[in-house]
Amino acid sequence: MAEVAAIQGTTVGPARRWWRKAAAVLAGTPLLAGLVQLPTAPGAEAAASATGSRTVDVSINSLTPVVPAEDDTITITGRVSNDGKSAVDGARVGLRVGQTPLSSRGAIGIVAKRKGFSAAEDGRAVDGEHTVKLGELRAGASREFSLTLPAEDLDLGDAGVYQLGVALSGRTAGQYDQVLGIERTFLPWQPGEAREPTKIGYLWPLVSTPHLTARTGSDQQQTPQFRDDSLAAELAPGGRLQQLVALGKDLPVTWVVDPDLLVSVEMMTKEYEIREPDGSVTKGEGQAVARQWMSDLLTAVEGRELVTLPFADPDLASLAHRGTKVSGSIGHLKTATDLAVKTGETIFGRKPRADFAWPVNGAVDTSVIDVATSAGARNVITRGDSLRGEDEPPYTTSAVRPIGGGITALAADTRLSTAFQGDMTGAENSTLAVQEFLAHTLMVNREAPGRERSLVVAPQRRPTAHQARAMAEALEGLRAGGWTQPQELRDAIQEKPDPRAATRVPGVRSYPEALRKQELPTRAFEDVQRTQNALNGFTVILSEPDRVITPFGNAILREMSTAWRGEPRAAEAYRESVEDYLAGLTQEVKLIEKAQKKLTLSGRSGTIPVTVQNNLLQGVEDLKLVLRSSSPHRLDPGEPQSVEIGSGHSQTVKFDTTANANGLVWVEAQLYTEDGRPYGAPMSFKVNVTEITSTVMLVIAGGVLLLVLAGIRMYTQRKRAAAREADEPAGGAGTAEDEPETAGTTGTTGTTGNASAENPGGPEDAEGTGQDAPADPAPADGEDTAGAEAPGKRGAGGTEAGPEKSEAPDPGERVER
Repeated sequence: MAEVAAIQGTTVGPARRWWRKAAAVLAGTPLLAGLVQLPTAPGAEAAASATGSRTVDVSINSLTPVVPAEDDTITITGRVSNDGKSAVDGARVGLRVGQTPLSSRGAIGIVAKRKGFSAAEDGRAVDGEHTVKLGELRAGASREFSLTLPAEDLDLGDAGVYQLGVALSGRTAGQYDQVLGIERTFLPWQPGEAREPTKIGYLWPLVSTPHLTARTGSDQQQTPQFRDDSLAAELAPGGRLQQLVALGKDLPVTWVVDPDLLVSVEMMTKEYEIREPDGSVTKGEGQAVARQWMSDLLTAVEGRELVTLPFADPDLASLAHRGTKVSGSIGHLKTATDLAVKTGETIFGRKPRADFAWPVNGAVDTSVIDVATSAGARNVITRGDSLRGEDEPPYTTSAVRPIGGGITALAADTRLSTAFQGDMTGAENSTLAVQEFLAHTLMVNREAPGRERSLVVAPQRRPTAHQARAMAEALEGLRAGGWTQPQELRDAIQEKPDPRAATRVPGVRSYPEALRKQELPTRAFEDVQRTQNALNGFTVILSEPDRVITPFGNAILREMSTAWRGEPRAAEAYRESVEDYLAGLTQEVKLIEKAQKKLTLSGRSGTIPVTVQNNLLQGVEDLKLVLRSSSPHRLDPGEPQSVEIGSGHSQTVKFDTTANANGLVWVEAQLYTEDGRPYGAPMSFKVNVTEITSTVMLVIAGGVLLLVLAGIRMYTQRKRAAAREADEPAGGAGTAEDEPETAGTTGTTGTTGNASAENPGGPEDAEGTGQDAPADPAPADGEDTAGAEAPGKRGAGGTEAGPEKSEAPDPGERVER
């Protein structure tokens, strides 16, 4: 906004000095104090300053045409506001124009920054008939104005850039008529044919912030989840991205696109969800605006030069200064570049250029150049104020600069590239920025006659809708002016470099401190690499790895985006959300904890069951389950077992174990991937080995022998009884020879008479020994009997055993045998 008019650098005439002396004398005479009123010198516009309570603000809200021709009519609209405490009488708005064109781009900068009013420096007043009279302007009041006059009435001379001021004049209480406020702008004047046009390549960036999360739906289409619905607002009519496409389609610009934005919009054209801050999920409704925007974009870029940034626009300076300290970080840049080309080909149907690197604000040092070109870029878009030179020429040099190593720098013009970085929501700021931009381009064309130049303009990465409209108005003005010619980047890098142009890349310590403070910390790249390692270990076991690699791989690249500059908390929250979600998925494949932490192995061998659960929505494979014993000399848990489980299922893996000694043994179960990396957390449990002793074996063998002998005796007794019954019909009672045989048998076996009566012997006992058949010999002491199974116990084909009674002193789960 224009400041109050202030006299600077003016001389005080003799009459004025006399009046000042007289006032000083009278002020020092007590007798005359308060009685003498000294008049103010009339018509001394250049004499007094208007400050404090008499400040008047002047705004220029429009100037059309922005580049007037000789036969055009100029219209200037604006607003004046009396911010003081006194009313302004006879308020009127008029124009002041410079006597001659400004001499250099530096002079333009001085005028733009100057405060206050100076009759000598603010030029002559335009004919009073073009003055707008406002009458009284009360304190705190504001009034709109509109000035219209033919361009020829400005009485401009040679072509060039003229200073143009809009001033409010009037009187306040006790003061004379003077300029109370002024606003300055620039008028590019090119009445005839321009000299050799200056070539200008203007970047038109389509870059946004990360919108997609790593989460997707469980359906076959993998419905994406967005962080919020802000992208839909940017794509809607009047939104930032909608305005960029709508304005850029008719402008001579080079489109610079972040492929992540294209992927996000493409996802939004279908079903998508919004993940709310509280974790809830809502349905997105931006499909219509996404489809319309994508259609408009494809039409706008058809046949135009198209440059893609690496996917998600990674922060090259942060990678150079912090990422190189973390192994593997630089490799992500190559991945992002390859993905950018693939995305561009898929969306646009043609291969975009991916050999341009664009560091933040064009700021570079030697390390940034090294990183920027590590993924194949051969051209770096920097800025003129980032390069150094020994003998800077007094004119603007071309953008192309060879900086060594086969790398070409395109040094964007600093003033032109920063012209629209301010707040362009107000009409005044936008108007002034457009006129200053046009003034600089005309001055470049006139400052070195006969020297052809090629410039590049690289504006801010994410211009607002208002900034985009101001940029478009400026480019339309260039088209009308005729002193510039549009140029694509592919042609700019082929221009002949100026030998006097600065080409030395500064060292690392020369990187701007303000930008360095906004960089991603080293911790961010550590988080990125940890997540990448976890992703690598997870996807090798999946039957459909692409369903996980794509969303998580893209999310990891988004974690390094330039969009996080100045947003450390949001950046950290995004990284944590990706890592936590991946950790949650990996834990869906896990070992099931045993109900009993101690198992019992009663013998020298048995089967230990371990259950693996897969709660994922796809199968897992290429896993191995390994059991490790804390005392291998006591318990050998067996060979590793392969694991392959369908989605939502469990698998029980059985290990044939061998015990060599009694005692308590810790066993650890751990899953491994095919390449030998541990997967998930291990599970530990105890196995109590209770091997059967020789004494116990002898006791058992003796009992078995007794049972066998008793069975034989009963058998022979029944045979004998049957034989006697067969002899009774012929001879009645038994003969005398039979009695001693029966007794002998009874006496030998030790059975009672009653038992003999129920089970008399038979002819099978041919030798008449009266003894049972011998049983199998008892096993020797120490012989393996783990395979024998007690009555009622499950066999080897059973599942994991639950708690049961055991003769072993330690309670717990029994190992299957």
